[in-house]
Amino acid sequence: MQLKLVKAYFDQFTTYLESTQNEDWLYLWESQRIFQENWDLEATDLTTMYDASLNNSKTRRLWTREAYEPKKMMLKFLELQSEFVRSMFKDLYKESISLSGRVGRFVFYCDELLNTHEELNPKSRDTNHYHDDGYQMISLYLAFRYPDQYTLYNRDAFKKTLKKLGVSDLPLADDLERYAKVSTTLFKLMQKEPKLMELHQNRLKEGEHYLEESLLVVYEFYRFCEKN
Repeated sequence: MQLKLVKAYFDQFTTYLESTQNEDWLYLWESQRIFQENWDLEATDLTTMYDASLNNSKTRRLWTREAYEPKKMMLKFLELQSEFVRSMFKDLYKESISLSGRVGRFVFYCDELLNTHEELNPKSRDTNHYHDDGYQMISLYLAFRYPDQYTLYNRDAFKKTLKKLGVSDLPLADDLERYAKVSTTLFKLMQKEPKLMELHQNRLKEGEHYLEESLLVVYEFYRFCEKN
């Protein structure tokens, strides 16, 4: 990345944060707060815990939209084999294992559960678990669980941002390891922009949004660069 370009886009992002559009993505911080308040892999009723953890007062588009229903499918997997799902998530959060390895195994486990679901429900129209569709949902599980380490993943926004920041070797396929490293780097650079961070923090409301350190602001920066 070229630091001169990073600074230029940070300046544009700061202007965006000063505008009336700066609330467009705030529902992300509400969902992150709700997840943080409810997520507990030691809960006796894992299905109820999972359902309560993924919620929002304004929109459910993070996990439910046309041809995209990962929450619905995970709830079905929990009804099928809740203890296996519990172990899946514990494995996903095992930081001693590489990120790509954890994500790959999580998708494999979802594939296995989908096969079992189809065997038990041959007339079901459920043919996808959606956790391998650009890894958006898995990145949500990671970003909401560890806000200061991960952010939401969007392949197109990431590539377009890298190009605008002067990166020539753009990823040809999903590279979550690289995504995590770049996102962490950008967040550290953002923290050196006091006006940007102050404007961002001033948008957040106590009791409504997640107020602690969160890389969701980097995801918002990616989406801003994608559109501008």
